[in-house]
Amino acid sequence: MSNKMRAGVIGVGAIGKNHARIYSEINSAELVAIYDTNKESAEIMASSYGGEVVDTIEEFISLVDVVSIATPTNTHRSIGEILLNNKKHVLIEKPIADTTDDAQALVNLAAEKGCVLQVGHIERFNPVLGQIEERLKDPRFIEVHRLSPFPNRSMDIGVVLDLMIHDLEIVLHLVRSPVKSIDAVGVPVLTQREDIANARIRFESGCVANITASRISPEKMRKLRDHGASISDLQRHKGPKPYLLADHPYAGFNQRMTDIQASLGSEQMNRAQEIVNTRKNIAKKYLNHLKSLDWLEIPVTEKNNSHGYQSFPALFKPEKINMQNILNINDSRNRLMTSLLERGISTRPATHAVHM
Repeated sequence: MSNKMRAGVIGVGAIGKNHARIYSEINSAELVAIYDTNKESAEIMASSYGGEVVDTIEEFISLVDVVSIATPTNTHRSIGEILLNNKKHVLIEKPIADTTDDAQALVNLAAEKGCVLQVGHIERFNPVLGQIEERLKDPRFIEVHRLSPFPNRSMDIGVVLDLMIHDLEIVLHLVRSPVKSIDAVGVPVLTQREDIANARIRFESGCVANITASRISPEKMRKLRDHGASISDLQRHKGPKPYLLADHPYAGFNQRMTDIQASLGSEQMNRAQEIVNTRKNIAKKYLNHLKSLDWLEIPVTEKNNSHGYQSFPALFKPEKINMQNILNINDSRNRLMTSLLERGISTRPATHAVHM
């Protein structure tokens, strides 16, 4: 007798066919059953990936241990309840349901029956997200675009539940802070539901996320950009207080952002690589210069690669603050900006003081 999990797929359309393919490739599972109202589609999948095409959900249930549901969203609850009541473990394609009441009912039933209920937020397992998590420690502003041409499917739901839901899940996972407020707008264009939408989410941590989703775009785009707080490490600094913080020109190099964009295959980053290298070299020289000043303390080390800086913050030691030192900083900043400009790199000053 095989020890493999007996897997089945209900609904083998644009998304469900991928579930069938992947089950056929997993060593610990065996695709044993396919159920779809379009029997011709089911037979095509079975001929490609294996499994028996069944005519009824009762027959399907008798063959499987685990099930993927990839049917229209408004059927998720009814199908899910049948499977869970028969103690089958269920993977439901996102969104879990089209209402929160239906979603909660499925969650409650799975807990009652002792079954695994998983939602197919596949982006959570994107290797790029792992790279982002390693580098993103204190997000302050996250900007996301998920655009695609009209898919001619999933018209029972709007673009929020169709596309934006991926990024909502990712942002909530990255920020890990209660939501403070949401400002959102959606507009129907080709369907009776919203086809383009934007949400601005403010979190209690101070982070702001701006998320745009469209299924009527002329081109496909998947973009996530984060802007961490350049003073986050300084705020956790354990040295004597109070300090005054002075930001230097935006001439530094944000290693975290570059790695994320590189992981995403950013063409813009490829084109800008020469400028990036120049910025890195100049920023390193400037940081070394700042470290040579005995009246500054910079709680940043070259080994700290978890958070690169767009600007170089410097802490003035309170007992050594005087106007001449401030003028020296201004002069060094101006010289740096001039040298960068000569290399075709524009910068902007960002000087402010805060008590820590």
